[in-house]
Amino acid sequence: MTHPTTLIKSGPSDYPSLARIKWFRQQLSAWGVVNRRDYPWRRTKDAYHLLVAESLLQKTDADIVAPIYELFLEHYPTIQDLAAANLDDVAKILKPLGLFFRAERLQQSAEIIIRLYDGKVPQDQKQLLKLPGIGDYTARAIGSQAFNQPLAVLDANVARILERFFGLQGERVKSRCKILWGAADLIAPKTDVGEWNLALLDFGALTCKAQSPNCQHCPLASKCQWNSDR
Repeated sequence: MTHPTTLIKSGPSDYPSLARIKWFRQQLSAWGVVNRRDYPWRRTKDAYHLLVAESLLQKTDADIVAPIYELFLEHYPTIQDLAAANLDDVAKILKPLGLFFRAERLQQSAEIIIRLYDGKVPQDQKQLLKLPGIGDYTARAIGSQAFNQPLAVLDANVARILERFFGLQGERVKSRCKILWGAADLIAPKTDVGEWNLALLDFGALTCKAQSPNCQHCPLASKCQWNSDR
C-alpha cells in the first residue's frame, strides 16, 4: 500500500483542509500522551515479540491477549524456540484465544523467517505480507512499532474515528476501503507514526466507541462532523 498524494472524494465536499488535519493531529496526540493504554508488547521494539502480539491480537481483545502473550514468550522467547516447538504445545498455550490456525500460522512464519531471513523478522512490507496470516494492518503495525517506519494503520476503531470526525463514508469492509486507507495515510504525521497509531487505536477503544461514545469528554467534539450532525 503506497502513500497517496490525494484522497479520493467520499461525498459532495472535498477533503478537509490541512488546518483541520493539523488540529486533529494535535488533539489526538495530546490525548494519547495522557490516556494511552499500557500493554507488554508496547514496551518493546523486538520485531519477533511484536509479530507474536499482532498475530494474537487479530479479532481478539487486548486485555484477553496480554496474559497469553506473556505466557507464550516465557515458553518461546526466541523465534528459533517457536520454530522448533511441538505444534500441539503451541496450540495448547493459545487455546484460550480460540482459532487453532493462530498457532499453525505463527510457527509457519517462524520457520519461513529462519529459512529465508536468517531468523530476523523482515522489515520490507512485501516480505511481511508473504508470511501466513499477515495482512496490511499487521504488516504496517509491525513496521511502525518495530522499525519506526511511517506506516499508518486502519482497523475498525481507526475507521470509525475517521468516518465520524471527517464525515467520510467508507465501504462496508473497512480493511479494504481505499478511501479510509487513503485518509489514514494522509492524516498520519511524518514522524512517530507508531505512537500516533497507538493513540488512534486507544481513542477508538476508550472514547470514540462504537456504542455509547463519550462525546461529552471528547477533545474532538467541537469540530467533529458526526457530533455536529446528531
